[in-house]
Amino acid sequence: MPEMPEVETVRRGLMKIAAGRKIVGIDVHYGKTIENDVEEFRQALIGQTIKRIDRRGKYLLFRFTNDLTMISHLRMEGKYFNQKTGSPIDKHTHVVFHLDDGTDLCYHDTRKFGRMHLVKTGTEMEYGGLRTIGPEPTERDFKLDYFERILGKSRSKIKPFLLNQSHVAGLGNIYCDEVLWQTKINPEQPANTLTHKQAAALRKNIIHEIAVATKYKGTTVHTFTNAFGNAGAFQEKLVAYGHVGDRCPRCGTKMVKIKVAERGTTFCPHCQPLVEKK
Repeated sequence: MPEMPEVETVRRGLMKIAAGRKIVGIDVHYGKTIENDVEEFRQALIGQTIKRIDRRGKYLLFRFTNDLTMISHLRMEGKYFNQKTGSPIDKHTHVVFHLDDGTDLCYHDTRKFGRMHLVKTGTEMEYGGLRTIGPEPTERDFKLDYFERILGKSRSKIKPFLLNQSHVAGLGNIYCDEVLWQTKINPEQPANTLTHKQAAALRKNIIHEIAVATKYKGTTVHTFTNAFGNAGAFQEKLVAYGHVGDRCPRCGTKMVKIKVAERGTTFCPHCQPLVEKK
């Protein structure tokens, strides 16, 4: 699933190819992608201009001139790309927005999990996971006192705690493994047992990791590409995720993989020991 750096990379690409463009037609080839009535969705957007594309957590927010916002969640395999109008599409291209510059903005999704939902601008935070979404992992929004407070209230293992989008937005499996390795925290460590020093270091690593991953245009592990069809480059920087059996760069111990909350999780058993609460 694309995590925050990947979704932000997609957003930046969409701003270059779609912002300011008028929609002159819409083809929907898989109706379940649209959570609204499909024909109402089409009629509401045809003739409208995409003012800009925003992002909150892993959600893309397309802003239109008629005060409507299209919430787009890519889920596992969703991606957008641009091509000349009339170019052939494959069976996994489910929605095509025909733009007034002679190009098509295409939504492609091999797993068919991604969804689009049209709402009145200003009400988008009442939709689905946006209702309870946590702060963005930035210095400005993700405050240490907030982080320590919610950690102290939870007996959850730290990895599923971080995956919970109501705690902090945008983290997924890849970046959780990375920041826990960086902070020397076992992925099964109960959240409420982290010390002040650990919480501060973990917060700092989360903010830094997401910023650097975004700079490198995200991580391509399976099929992620940006709006121009290019892969991310951050996978070359990963030290934990995907490195089971490799030597830990810090201590030389073999990295191991376990399941935590049904998610494959790679860590160093020497650098990241499970510490019992005293």
